[in-house]
Amino acid sequence: MAFRRVGSISQLPPGQMLELEISDEERVVVCNVDGKLHAMDGVCPHRNAPLSQGALQGAMVVCPWHAWEFSCVTGEHDYNPDLKLRLFPVKVEGGEIWVDLSDSAGTA
Repeated sequence: MAFRRVGSISQLPPGQMLELEISDEERVVVCNVDGKLHAMDGVCPHRNAPLSQGALQGAMVVCPWHAWEFSCVTGEHDYNPDLKLRLFPVKVEGGEIWVDLSDSAGTA
């Protein structure tokens, strides 16, 4: 497994998001939903907006550019469940958040 450090758990209180930049075009967003962490693709497939700059409303990540919404739990778009963002395993060790980029739980 290829875990990458995102940051400290103290940087991600409930209701907030953090971004892990993989490359200029690839990002992962980590969401804290009521103390449970979820990680998914961090770029909106509509116009490539950085989802981490949007809003987290419950478990829904709202795109900052055109308000497309995705569940950070399932990766599904709110109106089209066939449109899914990839999900990634996330863990906390020693107060640090880690995302496994070698494996995804969902499909793009």
